[in-house]
Amino acid sequence: MLRESRQKDSREKRAKVLSTVDNMRAEGDPITMLGVARAAGVSNWLVYQPEIKEYIENARKGQTRKAARGETGGPRASAAGLAVDLELARGEIRTLREERDHLKGVVRRSLGQQFDQAGTGDLITRVNELLAANRRLEDQLATVIAVRDELEQSLEAAMEEVATVRMAMTQIMRDANR
Repeated sequence: MLRESRQKDSREKRAKVLSTVDNMRAEGDPITMLGVARAAGVSNWLVYQPEIKEYIENARKGQTRKAARGETGGPRASAAGLAVDLELARGEIRTLREERDHLKGVVRRSLGQQFDQAGTGDLITRVNELLAANRRLEDQLATVIAVRDELEQSLEAAMEEVATVRMAMTQIMRDANR
C-alpha cells in the first residue's frame, strides 16, 4: 500500500515536471533545470533523473533552435519590409517627379498654343488654373517626401530596435547558460 502510494506520487510528480516543461516551452519562458524544478514544485534531484533530464534538454534545444530562427527571420524581415517600403516610396517619388516634369512640358506647350489663340482675360484665368494645378502637384510631392522621411526614420528606429533585441537575446542566452 505504501509502495503503491509512493509510486503514484512519483508518477504524478514526473507528469507535473513534463507538463511544466511543455508550458514553459509554449509560453516562451527560458527552460533551465532549476527553473523547471521550481515551477513544478519538485526537488532538483528529480529533474536530473535520466528520462526527465533528456526531456528537458530536448525542450531547451528546441527552444534554442526556435529562438535562432526568430532572430534570423523575424527582425530582419521587419527591417527588410521597411527597406522595401522605403524603396517603393523612392520609386513613387521618382515617378511623380517624372510626371510633374512631363506635365510642365505639356502645360508649356498648351499654354503657348492657347496664348496664340486666346485673349488676355482667358490666358490669365488659364494661368491661374495651371498655377493651382502646379501647387497641388507640389503639395503631393511634399506629402510623398514626408512619407519617405517617415519611412527612413522608421527604418532607422527598427534597425536600432533589432540591435537592442539582439543584445538582449545574447544576454538572456548567456544568463540562461550560466
